[in-house]
Amino acid sequence: MPLPYLKTAEPMPMLRPPDLVSSEEIGRIVGLQGKDTAKVLFRRGTFLIPIAHLSKKIPNDADATS
Repeated sequence: MPLPYLKTAEPMPMLRPPDLVSSEEIGRIVGLQGKDTAKVLFRRGTFLIPIAHLSKKIPNDADATS
């Protein structure tokens, strides 16, 4: 189920529309906020995403060397 909104990971968080990040976009976890939420860096910003909504992508050797 898609998120109804995205919450920015700024000192003063803002709610943003969910279409800023597609469900196919790969982000990088840059921190944790509590035990259930991750700070995830995408190309359009860093957002707080519930860990239950994340899936893992393991880079192959070509991704790891570039």
